[in-house]
Amino acid sequence: MFLKNRKNGDMVDVDKIQDLTNLYHEKVLGCYQVGEEVQDPQEFAKAELTFLSGEDLPRCWTDPHYRSHKK
Repeated sequence: MFLKNRKNGDMVDVDKIQDLTNLYHEKVLGCYQVGEEVQDPQEFAKAELTFLSGEDLPRCWTDPHYRSHKK
């Protein structure tokens, strides 16, 4: 799945969708999609990633206590 790094705006290809949607994983493994060569995999904090549209990731993917927060 392609996401965007919040800090530099570069596109990131996340390796395992299961890690992304697991709310107990704070980091995911992925590769930057810049240039013509495949980049080396590295860890990305989910807090630093957004959808390509700039929308934040769903709280149910990032916050283990998302149901207990008051609205």
